[in-house]
Amino acid sequence: MKPGYGLELVQTQKLILTPELRQAIMVLQMNALELRDFIREETEKNPLLEVSDEREEDVSSEELEPANEEDWIAYFCDSSDLGLGQGLGQTAKHEIPPSYETLTEKEVTLREHLLSQLGLLHLGKEEYELGEFIVGNLDDNGYLRCSVAEIAIATGKSKKVVESMLKVIQSLDPPGVGARDLRECLALQAAQRGFGYLARHIIDAHLDDLAKGRYSKIAQEEKVSLKEVLSARDLILSLDPKPGSRFSSGGISYVVPDILVKKIDGEFVVILNDNALPTIRWNSFYRKLLIRGEKDAKAYLLEQFKKAQALFRSIEQRRLTISRVMESIVRRQRQFFDKGPCYLEPMSLKDIAEELGIHESTVSRAISNKYVDTPFGVFPCKMFFSPKIRSEHSNVSQYSVKRLIEEMVKNEDPRDPLSDQDIADRLSGLGVHVARRTVVKYRSQLGIPPSNRRKKL
Repeated sequence: MKPGYGLELVQTQKLILTPELRQAIMVLQMNALELRDFIREETEKNPLLEVSDEREEDVSSEELEPANEEDWIAYFCDSSDLGLGQGLGQTAKHEIPPSYETLTEKEVTLREHLLSQLGLLHLGKEEYELGEFIVGNLDDNGYLRCSVAEIAIATGKSKKVVESMLKVIQSLDPPGVGARDLRECLALQAAQRGFGYLARHIIDAHLDDLAKGRYSKIAQEEKVSLKEVLSARDLILSLDPKPGSRFSSGGISYVVPDILVKKIDGEFVVILNDNALPTIRWNSFYRKLLIRGEKDAKAYLLEQFKKAQALFRSIEQRRLTISRVMESIVRRQRQFFDKGPCYLEPMSLKDIAEELGIHESTVSRAISNKYVDTPFGVFPCKMFFSPKIRSEHSNVSQYSVKRLIEEMVKNEDPRDPLSDQDIADRLSGLGVHVARRTVVKYRSQLGIPPSNRRKKL
């Protein structure tokens, strides 16, 4: 059969993300502060919109000419359809206006700083978890206080794999982090700053002499001048022997809760913190121009009006989705909201998605980088999603097990601290069966050092 050319009709289906849908997905992922900045950016680009300093603005007070204009003008006149009657920052009349007194101070810890950098690297799931484990075993000064062999045993990885990941950690900011002793800490910083051979060699071979001021001895053994040794000393003194210390005291950042959960008349009510958002109103000049202006101006402003509609729909859809997701969380985690964090139930994204009839990715976006103000404090929304741990009585959440470990360590005898096996045995006595390896993992994630470093005489 001879090859030939021909035409053939083929019907296919494709999912195309429209600009409006793309914007809606992006808006859903934003927390309150990100959305506030986004709204301000959009109002700067759209002449029909402006941010009002007033909390109430009647955008439909001006009379328009509906009789001889197109249908869209009539729609434009009815600003209540867009939820603009009170402006975007207004809460509904049955809601309690959130207060900025719920702002929470949150320290940026060394662990958070390092994990945020790890997240930017192209690591596989197992690589990231190993890196997270190593970071969890750093002390407040940024030093690794357990051996590569101990990490290999605890994680089931080879020493070579652990060493490789440790090098990744040591390449992160701040320089010198992940070192096992002062010499390695200074050597890492010297290498990153490009120090010359003499300074690096003094760190490697003469650190004790340097600390005791034996500069002439160093000069004699290295066959260099005293001036060169002193110059190298000055470079070494510029290094930070405690690279993690500036994080332990913590820079202060602020967490604005996106959601509030309040108990009203015996029932928990979900309230979105719209007070973090600016109030938007129509720009009166361009509004009149849209209705009474020239044809070209009308065409441009109509396009901007459609963009404003899309913005309001995205924000309203965000409100609806976040409210529905949080209401579902409250129903499933009633014990938590009544009694506290130790009563957190195991729950997955799939549980919420199936209940609401939405995709898991939608649930994930709705809770992404958002915080909720509860009767027991401000928590990240993702905290409510915790895997199940096997228990004699029922399934308990990973978070609850971590809280139990924290309590055990808090109440232990500092002269004879609990080993990881002791903690595993005590958990087993409570009906929660976890391996020692799991205790090591959770302890590391909590930033709790091993028992030999917790011992106090």
